[in-house]
Amino acid sequence: MSRVLHDLPASQAARDPRAVALWWQGEPLDYGRLHDRVQRLAGRLAATGATGDRIAVLAWNCPAYVELIYAASASGRILVPLNARLAPMELIGQLCATDAGLLFGDRDLIQPLLAHDGFPAGTDSIAFQGEYEAWLAEGPRHALPQVGGESAAWILFTSGTTGKPKGAVLTHQSLLAGLRSAALGRPVQADDRYFYPFPLFHVAAHNVLLQHQFGAAVVLSQRFDAAETLRACRTLGVTTLSLAPTMIAMLLDHPGFDPTDLARVRTIGYGASNMPPDLLRQLLAETDVGLCQSYGMTELSGSIAFLTPADHRLAAESRPELLQSVGKPLRTAQVRLVDESGRNCRTGERGEILVRAEQCMREYWQDSQATGAVIEDGWLHTGDIGRRDTENYLYIVDRKKDMVISGGENVASREVEAVLRRHPAVKDCAVIGMPDPTWGEVVTAVMVMAVAASDAELDKHCRSCLAGYKTPRRWVRVDSLPANAAGKIDKGLLRQTTALPQASRVTMETDHESRSSTISRT
Repeated sequence: MSRVLHDLPASQAARDPRAVALWWQGEPLDYGRLHDRVQRLAGRLAATGATGDRIAVLAWNCPAYVELIYAASASGRILVPLNARLAPMELIGQLCATDAGLLFGDRDLIQPLLAHDGFPAGTDSIAFQGEYEAWLAEGPRHALPQVGGESAAWILFTSGTTGKPKGAVLTHQSLLAGLRSAALGRPVQADDRYFYPFPLFHVAAHNVLLQHQFGAAVVLSQRFDAAETLRACRTLGVTTLSLAPTMIAMLLDHPGFDPTDLARVRTIGYGASNMPPDLLRQLLAETDVGLCQSYGMTELSGSIAFLTPADHRLAAESRPELLQSVGKPLRTAQVRLVDESGRNCRTGERGEILVRAEQCMREYWQDSQATGAVIEDGWLHTGDIGRRDTENYLYIVDRKKDMVISGGENVASREVEAVLRRHPAVKDCAVIGMPDPTWGEVVTAVMVMAVAASDAELDKHCRSCLAGYKTPRRWVRVDSLPANAAGKIDKGLLRQTTALPQASRVTMETDHESRSSTISRT
């Protein structure tokens, strides 16, 4: 059993060095070659700084990124993957916060930082384009240190959906525990070819490590492109993929799509948002692909609950409500739902999801106050509000800090979004709370439309499914919704950039009497 991250390619190189570890732009890299390069890079890193030093990487997906993941581990350094979509000041803030002595990455991403006055003087940069190979070949090498499973391996900054990003410290132990959970939820076969289009700077990168744990090959893509994905499936015989529901829709809608492109695909894993029922039915009607949804977060080193392919088939046949679930918690994690007083919730009741598992993060980097706020007596407070049904399916109701509080009432934005998405005119949406002098916040629907629909029509649709106070009072139409690196809608940015129209007259007049009694109690 692997004890540290760099054991993964090492053990596969010993078992079958010629087996393919990575496909990159149509070219294979076998485990033997990957292990050799990791060892060379690790020795070079060991000659720079000291054990426990932080090494940052700012790049889009590439083989050198994967080498660095394992080499940082083998050299006893802590890897700090930086989100390539952040602004220079945000990136510099994270470099300073972690005191990273080395920064690897893409030249065009690093250059704006180097030109900035705030770039830390003690950080050296090495571009993957040109400098990297020379640096690797020419410098001194030191013997590799002993690395323990309890040692920090990564500092991954949270997506910031509930506030300022914090550096989650993931250990070798927690990451490998996350792989054990993932293997239960999405079993890997040694002959799998797994297509990965998400950024390696996201916790979803644990799926790459999962494949290497079992000797499978990763088809690495720099970023998602529907045509490239279909071509990889067709020419390389891809068997498993990770995609967001919107990406799946783009595949099926692509003019070059043929169901035979996915003939060898066994499963597609997804997360971050629920699967639309129509998309599920279309996929199952046109292909034999199984779908698997997972629930997790950065602080959990991966996922702790899965909605299986069998669950998806059941949802398509007779139980569509299961698509609102994230599946059942795994045996590797203890899960509790608690109310605001910390009491365990009964079946069907809503409460915050708490997790105790070996895969939980150790702490937030140099932030004892934030750590103490989320880890209590070994339980990680996820900040997610959920409920469980009688069969132990887990449903995410909302983010605890993403509730809209309007007139003293809590409104779960995901609940409103689910209703809105059932209207045929709404292609995608996000529900947020926006400031209001009367109600404190008003429920605001920001929508990407498939076809035109009036405010009154949407209001009537929501009221047929929701209480009046949950129905949006403001309707905003946009061309697209902003997403963070995790593929989640960036509601913080949405709140900052959304221009509010006046509240719809029909909405405010209809609710005036009932809402005035609500606000008087607060």
